[in-house]
Amino acid sequence: MALTLAEKIIQQHLVKEACSETDFTEGLPIKPGSHIAIKIDQTLTQDATGTMAYLQFEAIGVPRIKTEISVSYIDHNTLQTDFKNMDDHRYLQSVAAKYGLWFSRAGNGICHQVHLEKFGIPGKTLLGSDSHTPTAGGLGMIAIGAGGLDVAVAMAGGAFHLAMPKIIGVHLTGKLKAGVSAKDIILEVLRRETVKGGVGSIYEYFGDGVDSLTLPERSTITNMGAELGATSSIFPSDESTRCYLEAMGRSEIWKPLAADEGAVYHKITEIDLSQLQPLAACPHSPDAVQTIASLAGKPVQQVVIGSCTNSSLDDLAAVASIVRGKHIACGVEAGIAPGSRTTLLMAAKAGILEDLIDAGFRILESACGPCIGQGFAPSSAGISLRTFNRNFPGRSGTADAGVYLVSPETAAAAAVTGCITDPQTFASSIPGASLLYGNAHEKNKTAVKTGETGLHKADFYTLSSEEVKQTALNEKMFIPPLPPEKAAKVEIIRGPNIKECPQAPASAKNLTIPVILKAGDNISTDEILPAGAKMLPLRSNIPEIAKYTLERVDPGFYANAMAAAADGKDGSAVVGGDNYGQGSSREHAALAPMYLGVRVVLVKSFARIHRANLINCGILPLLFKNPEDYERIKQNNVLYIQDIDISLKTGNPFKITCTAPCGTELFTFEALNDFDERTRSILAAGGLSAYTRGGGQ
Repeated sequence: MALTLAEKIIQQHLVKEACSETDFTEGLPIKPGSHIAIKIDQTLTQDATGTMAYLQFEAIGVPRIKTEISVSYIDHNTLQTDFKNMDDHRYLQSVAAKYGLWFSRAGNGICHQVHLEKFGIPGKTLLGSDSHTPTAGGLGMIAIGAGGLDVAVAMAGGAFHLAMPKIIGVHLTGKLKAGVSAKDIILEVLRRETVKGGVGSIYEYFGDGVDSLTLPERSTITNMGAELGATSSIFPSDESTRCYLEAMGRSEIWKPLAADEGAVYHKITEIDLSQLQPLAACPHSPDAVQTIASLAGKPVQQVVIGSCTNSSLDDLAAVASIVRGKHIACGVEAGIAPGSRTTLLMAAKAGILEDLIDAGFRILESACGPCIGQGFAPSSAGISLRTFNRNFPGRSGTADAGVYLVSPETAAAAAVTGCITDPQTFASSIPGASLLYGNAHEKNKTAVKTGETGLHKADFYTLSSEEVKQTALNEKMFIPPLPPEKAAKVEIIRGPNIKECPQAPASAKNLTIPVILKAGDNISTDEILPAGAKMLPLRSNIPEIAKYTLERVDPGFYANAMAAAADGKDGSAVVGGDNYGQGSSREHAALAPMYLGVRVVLVKSFARIHRANLINCGILPLLFKNPEDYERIKQNNVLYIQDIDISLKTGNPFKITCTAPCGTELFTFEALNDFDERTRSILAAGGLSAYTRGGGQ
């Protein structure tokens, strides 16, 4: 039977002995929702999530990683205002040396961009402790974001468990017009599907329109697929993939991959690329999408280009072509953060960097920086156009800023005009060819065919094939794995801010817990536990960072949680609406509530990664059986949940009684028990660590 590309890769990686509940027939589609376990070929971590992941890996007790490749990247905590961040870097470097990982040093670039350049392989699986790990799907990988404990288990040789996703097809036809970009494609998908529309799904792109997209364009789309709530996104591995890998000096690992003819998708979304217009995600959600034409003329105070979404060499070439010979408008501050050291070096050699600097752009470090609220914050109530992937309230570092997510072309147009401007008015300036080849635009085909000198062309900018390859193969900012005999002698370096990962309490038979917060829809992990320059240095110290849990939703949350967790009390509960926990994969958004005594999170629906992190931390992530019961519960009500152990053993619904603070019974209701058998066992054990220590797989 014909299979989608995602189904084929998943089936090739099934660990059948770990899929105890379901039988699978090779060559036949797996029913969506079935419990599956897959072998993980590669892992990645970044420094904001990596310290906890490696502390958890150390606790497992495996002497060396068992994956094909694992990489520890430094790209988040690079603002070193005191000892904390660099202490984390030293810890991470020593862990990499001890356990056989590659180590990417600070300044080498953003993990997702660098992984595409150096390590990604079509047809492989990648698990990363960052929600934008699906970026590698642009290369034809099944790449999934997860919590640090899941990544630690994978590095130790364990399978990654999940519900079989639905495969949603996105059929692309036609070609993009000049001034319209890959960012506009994914914004159009978000406009249609919303930030919760992709939960439990993989988005697979196919059709003639795919042929015209470069590898960097594809990775922009798969990167921002995380904003759909999707498990992953994937493109076929084809001639564009081969051209990119050849430019990176890695053509030997290329192989063609595509869905079978006649593959059946859960549903298909049709997008004619030739009909797309430039778009923007308006404050404060990635799915609040409007056309640039409808926003044209709005004054802009700041423009920032970069992040793991739009910081490739081709992105920078498009920006430089628009601003070449012009200058940033008066009253606008503009910054560029190249996605990798390789990109920065190539931009310098091609003349791109010179034009950006001449136009007035500030060149920022090749790191996450402003995307995670670490520097370059907007002015108060300022309008900031960013080529990033998220615009949740306060994420930029300025609580009342209006952040719009746009393409590099739209950002460049606004930078020189001072207002939101349709980049199609600059169409004649925008390159029609990729500096790294890898697409099938007619203009690019001509450049390839006539490139007898070996020059890679993009209108004003050129690079020789040899320059590209030499730059791509430069590994000076990597530290490769040590051989086992040398690794065994390495001592782990631990600074004073690095605290042990707290352990979840044992599972309770019954709980009597107050509702210390009632939240609305689309609560993000940024709101549960903020990022930014103040918070990131505390990621290694759960007791300290826990003080800021949910403060953006309720400044009194920490005090209320501590009171509810006082001696002799069972802890507390949080109640929420739809899509609770959207956004980042940071497991700190589960670890901190667990540390504060939160035992239950009861909502209408969860974001995938956050729900998994709550389970790993031993917190019951419950769903209202009747969503209308959400309206009946008030903050400070008390929930009595009985026979939890029986529900976890049998799969029966959870029976809950809601009382007033004084003890008066108000009503009873049920929460769904939709957990598979393994998940129920993890919750009964008190979290994934306890389950693993007890011999669970």
